[in-house]
Formats: sequence, C-alpha cells, structure tokens
Amino acid sequence: MQGKVAVEEHFAIPDTTDRSLRYQTDYWKGLQPRLLDVHDRRLAEMDRTGIEIEVLSLNSNGVQSVLDAGKAAELARKANDALAASIAKRPDRFAGLAALPMQDPQAAAAELERCVRDLKFKGALVNSFSQLGSPDDAIYYDLPQYRPFWAVVERLGVPFYLHPRDPLPSRRQAYEGHPWLIASPWGFAEETAMHALRLMGSGLFDDYPKLKIVLGHLGERIPYDLWRLDHRLRKVPGRPAKRAMGEYFRENFYLTTSGNFCTTSLIHAILTVGADRLLFAVDYPFEDHAQATVWFDAADIAEADRHKIGRGNAMALFQLG
Repeated sequence: MQGKVAVEEHFAIPDTTDRSLRYQTDYWKGLQPRLLDVHDRRLAEMDRTGIEIEVLSLNSNGVQSVLDAGKAAELARKANDALAASIAKRPDRFAGLAALPMQDPQAAAAELERCVRDLKFKGALVNSFSQLGSPDDAIYYDLPQYRPFWAVVERLGVPFYLHPRDPLPSRRQAYEGHPWLIASPWGFAEETAMHALRLMGSGLFDDYPKLKIVLGHLGERIPYDLWRLDHRLRKVPGRPAKRAMGEYFRENFYLTTSGNFCTTSLIHAILTVGADRLLFAVDYPFEDHAQATVWFDAADIAEADRHKIGRGNAMALFQLG
C-alpha cells in the first residue's frame, strides 16, 4: 500500500540520545545515528516502503526522567524547537508530536498550547509517568493536579499519545533474575497499560469526554483482557469512573500497530475497538520500516480496513489533510 502514514516514529536530540541506549550491544549502539537522522536514511527508507508521512516524537524516556521541573521544561522546549526545524524542511513528509514537561502540569499545558499554536504540532507524546525531585518518584496523570492540563488537551482537540518507559528500579522485584523482560519484551506494556487503566478508572473521561488517547503496540495488551477486566470490576465497589472500562476504551482510545506486527493480534484489536480506531505505526528506529510495511501490506484484513488503518484514520485524527 502506498501513501501510508506512520504515527509513532522517534527522533532524538544530542541531549536525549543516551535515554534510549540502555545496553551496550551493537543493536543499541546503532540506534543513535538513526534517532538523530530525519532527512537522509529515514526518508529514503520511507520512500522504499510506501510511507508518505511520519509523525515524529521524542525518544523515551525523553523529558519524563528529568528530576527538576524547570530543566524538564527547558529540555521539552529545546526538543520541540529542534523537531519543528526538521519538519519545516519537509512539511509534506513529516509532522510532530510535542514533548511535554509533565512534572509541572501548568508548564506542560503551556508548552502544548505553544506547540499546537505556533509550531503546528498535531498533539503530544508523553513517555508514561514522570519523575520529580527523587529518582524513585513516579507521577501518574490521573492525579487531581492534572485535571486543568486535561482540560487544555480537550479544548485543543489534539490526541495525547501515552508511550511506554521502563519501570523504576525500585519497582522491579518481579523481574529479579530476569532482566531481559524489563523493557520492550514485557515491562513496557505492563507499565503503560496500568497508566491507561488509571486514567480510565479515575473518572477522567467523565469530566473530559472528548479526550483522545493513543496507545501503541496494539493497545499494550488491554484489548485481550478487557472483557475480564469489566467482568471482575462489576464486583468491586468504589471506583470513581461512572462507566465500564470497555466503554472508555472504545470511545476515547486509539491503538497503533507500532512494534506489534502480528495479524492475529491486529484482527483481535479490530474486533475489540473497530477498524476506525486503529492506526499504522512502525516504532522506528526501534523497529524496522521494511518488516512493518511488508507485514501490514500483506496482512489478511479487508482492503477497506487496510486503507483506514494505513492512512485515513491518521489523516483525520492528527488533522494532516
């Protein structure tokens, strides 16, 4: 399929490259030049694989692991300005998602406003929880102090992409002796799914019903447990949310194919939320353009759904027309 739009594609600035280089292996070392490059190798690979537009976002953990709120705001602004400059060279091929200093909800709201209004970004991507003050802090965005921030997101009408990050070292007891599970093989989805469930369970979408949240990796495993989740929650009193989790998931969330190139899982996601809420993504450079596109172009789904997922839904959600 030609003309695909890929919506979870990462870049870095020199200040953030080490945030993705977790292990001293050839694979991780090779990421740095690809994260820093936007217009050379990346664009050539897009041309070869039928990707017309990439929506770019700052690499994980990005701004979220900066312990000082002021420094987080400075880094976010620096990264966003660098991304805007890159997009300006090829606005026909690239769009941007803002990095936000969620350590300070007011600063995050102001930076999102600036990025949407002045830089013409299409939304935000945040790498799950933020740290503030202590390396052991984990601040989630269902907390009351974030309600004014969410009001701004809803008013602007742009999507908020909730992206994974590593669980904190103090919260990894279950991974002891099994460090290979900590990040993308398992820990990413576990951490991000819990954050998404907190948002749903907190009543956030009762207060701001027009919010649009994007999850990668075909929903961070939530689609496959959604029935059981609501089935068991009916027996548990005291949840602030007024509606079933499945209702919020189907009405306020969009899912992408980033890093999950499995047709069975894609079909399950379509059956769970509908093809109108699925979006194509690669997760470049952590995943390969060619592998993602060869799989997607041949996946055993309806052609109408392929065009929705591969292009149409993203054009509408991110206002790329």
